[in-house]
Amino acid sequence: MTYSLDFRKQVLKSLDDGMTYAQAVEFYDLSPTTIQNWKRRVHSKATRQTKPHKIMDDVLLTDVKEHPDDYQYERARRLNCSKTGIYHALKRLKISKKKDPRAS
Repeated sequence: MTYSLDFRKQVLKSLDDGMTYAQAVEFYDLSPTTIQNWKRRVHSKATRQTKPHKIMDDVLLTDVKEHPDDYQYERARRLNCSKTGIYHALKRLKISKKKDPRAS
């Protein structure tokens, strides 16, 4: 949950005026860690540090057609992503992880 900037400033002003952390925690019903984080940065983070990555569906489908029996870690290495990312992308595309018995 994100608290408003006014509320954050009010809590920090109370601390500057002499209220202790324990009193502020109880009075405002906040976690001590939250108040300490606000002392370091009053404004909330507006953007992420890293850009979210998504595996392109057409790239994954092409990879599955070219390498139908590969493991997820092999696909992840080829597509430069994580095994978990491959798992979720395959699930999103409703592709089973079962091997093709004709290929063996």
